[in-house]
Amino acid sequence: MCLAIPGQIVEFIEGQPHLASVEVSGVRRKVNIDLLREEGLALSDWVLIHVGFAMSKISREHAEEQINLLTMLGEAGEAAREVEGYQFG
Repeated sequence: MCLAIPGQIVEFIEGQPHLASVEVSGVRRKVNIDLLREEGLALSDWVLIHVGFAMSKISREHAEEQINLLTMLGEAGEAAREVEGYQFG
């Protein structure tokens, strides 16, 4: 199943302006943020991630809603496993 997973930006990777460290359910991975560069991303911003790319910036409320929905559907574990597979940097 292809998921758009909410994650919170916890670090911008020094020397690699196209990457940020994003936390999803306690798992931290590097994701590509190039698609959102013009949005003015900041630490603690929430983004929807798909296949290692931040696709859109979302509110904290929307992120919590998405996380709750994934949990209700039994997909929270699958989302965490998908994030663990990201390999940038």
